[in-house]
Amino acid sequence: MATIMLDAGHGGWHSGASYEGRNEKDDVLAMALAVGNILSAAGQDVSYTRTEDVYLSPRARASQANALGVDYFVSIHRNSSPYPGQYSGVESLVYNRYGTAAAMAENINRNLESVGFINQGIAERQGLVVLNSTDMPAVLVEVGFINTPTDNYIFDTKFNAIAQAIADGILETIMM
Repeated sequence: MATIMLDAGHGGWHSGASYEGRNEKDDVLAMALAVGNILSAAGQDVSYTRTEDVYLSPRARASQANALGVDYFVSIHRNSSPYPGQYSGVESLVYNRYGTAAAMAENINRNLESVGFINQGIAERQGLVVLNSTDMPAVLVEVGFINTPTDNYIFDTKFNAIAQAIADGILETIMM
């Protein structure tokens, strides 16, 4: 059994990206809770940075994961682009393209691609606090573009399949 901390990005006063009245903070909180339920049902120990609409700084999120000594940290977000509909798909961010975090990102992306998203791949983002200040493998998953109607349609109509795909990507990595 592994301990996974799920981080629903943003929250409280910080809505994250928004589009036509839709807020990233709401989408990702619902998704984090759904993924957590699946992981718990699979026998994993799940913690959350937030389970309600509150804001925690990225540093507080990383510190919380470090203090609990979790095995994996997965931050869930929605992407956005300068122009609506400009881009589509999922992308996962990691501190380093090698190792366990990168393998988890690849597993998550592959599973999300099978749900219907375009796989935009994995990118290194060494400047993100939730990736560079966590003591465990950490992945930030961008679950589609919030300002792309196609991605929102997939997110809304395949919500449960998306949660399962993220959970499966995590579980595949744990079982490696």
